[in-house]
Amino acid sequence: MQVILHIGAQCTDEDRLLKGLLRNAGEFLQEGIAVPGPSRYRMLLSEAISSLGAAVPAPEAREVLLDAILSEDPDKVERLVLSHEGLFSVPKLALDGGMLYRRAERRLQALARLFEGDELQIFIGLRDFATWLPAMLRATPHQDLHSFLCGADPMRLRWSDLVLRLRSALPGVPITLWCNEDTPLLWGQILREAAGIDPERKITGSFDIFSEIVSPEAMQRFRGFLRENPTVSEAQKRRVMVAFMEKYALPGAMEEELDMPGWDAAYVDMLTGLYDEDVWQMAQLDGVRVLAP
Repeated sequence: MQVILHIGAQCTDEDRLLKGLLRNAGEFLQEGIAVPGPSRYRMLLSEAISSLGAAVPAPEAREVLLDAILSEDPDKVERLVLSHEGLFSVPKLALDGGMLYRRAERRLQALARLFEGDELQIFIGLRDFATWLPAMLRATPHQDLHSFLCGADPMRLRWSDLVLRLRSALPGVPITLWCNEDTPLLWGQILREAAGIDPERKITGSFDIFSEIVSPEAMQRFRGFLRENPTVSEAQKRRVMVAFMEKYALPGAMEEELDMPGWDAAYVDMLTGLYDEDVWQMAQLDGVRVLAP
């Protein structure tokens, strides 16, 4: 069985990927693709991983897990898609010890042992630290950024450090990444990649995020374009979406207000430049795919 695990990052998704997949779950299930609801597995997986630690799971652990997670016969499921952005950490401990998700590889190794023999794949959405850190701070009880950082230097934070740790801990597990900033253009592809279906296949909800950042009139025109051009490719759709975003984006939809003490425009620009370079570096890693428009 293929086990697809979407693990955030926190403050990038807000369960949109899971909700998008669930909208198509009935159709997917006919093809052996299961998308269970989160209440069936999130707490269960977190508790199982915590209790397992570095130990070897009982021989029947996988079957017990699958019986709890799936309402259908596990033997008829070829691909299981799970989404759990809190698997590595609660938000307030995301930088515990000054390291990005410092327990990530240990928790992922425990999960891999629970699904021994299955084909595990990891999906992670990334975000510019210039906007991720303020968003995460708001999601925690920390009163200031210094307390949340736990000694980490924003200029030295790299998503690639986390990815390299995961690759080192589980070298046989492929990782698919994308930038949160690109999701309006990539959303359909992200849904299809997670489900493991044809990249050109029509899927419900593929333009949901795009529709939130352009005017209703623009969205109506875009859907009219699709009706008039039913054979247009995904790449061509993205080019049209870019043109619509440039012309019809809602005021402020593409911008985020940043009000962090001590952060001026030059500091934010430097963080963004480091992030862009880091994404490029990750795209060169073996076993890592970075989805891009």
